[in-house]
Amino acid sequence: MSSVETTGTHHAPDADWSAYATAYDLLSRHNPEYKALMKDFEAFLSKIEAPKIIYDVGGGTGNYTEIAARLCADSTICLVEPDPGMMRAAKAKLSAHKNVTYQNVGLESAKVPDRADLVISVHSLYAMPEPEHRLADIRRMLRPGGILYLIDLGRPMDVRDWRNFLFSSIRKEHGLLGTLRIFWQGRQIARQNKAIFKAQQDGTYWTHTAAKIASAVTAAGFEIIDQRSVYRGYSDLLVCRATP
Repeated sequence: MSSVETTGTHHAPDADWSAYATAYDLLSRHNPEYKALMKDFEAFLSKIEAPKIIYDVGGGTGNYTEIAARLCADSTICLVEPDPGMMRAAKAKLSAHKNVTYQNVGLESAKVPDRADLVISVHSLYAMPEPEHRLADIRRMLRPGGILYLIDLGRPMDVRDWRNFLFSSIRKEHGLLGTLRIFWQGRQIARQNKAIFKAQQDGTYWTHTAAKIASAVTAAGFEIIDQRSVYRGYSDLLVCRATP
């Protein structure tokens, strides 16, 4: 099961995101921690005034864009995603939503004709080149007072730990044979998660503590409204307001 939803590249070696896209959503449906994150995002959207303009940067296969498009039907939403495989999966998933546009580019190349009320970035920042600079790019995307909803993978991903957790969780619902079938169908994800871990170890992908990402967000021009550890302690969730 995936422990990330991300895109973007540094330099080799890194994960093959198009290969990841082929199985990502299969296993995302079975990861209770991933489903909890999406449920939290739905709750967040239900509590705020509907944003007029939303960007989902590093939006992967479009899971968070889909939630936003469904709950904010009058919003204009742009999914920014550099990987072609992820983008194909997202367009297929979101084909019924007419309020979604697409930019198949990295965040640093995204066009922003109108500044956003909300930017979503879920498990993507850590894999982008120069992530602290990308936070500044996100700040420029937002109007003053606009909101950044950020979840980022900060700690090195223990692939064995995730495999054991997911095997146990999925087995409770699907039994042994069903679990083995799901793991086999999603074997590409295990392969890519190992590549992500290696890239974290060699410094290709950003790792950080909760304090370090808070400092980076603040330095980029944000006020932190809420911050907490999520995803079994591997990730940080921050809701931030763009300062004037």
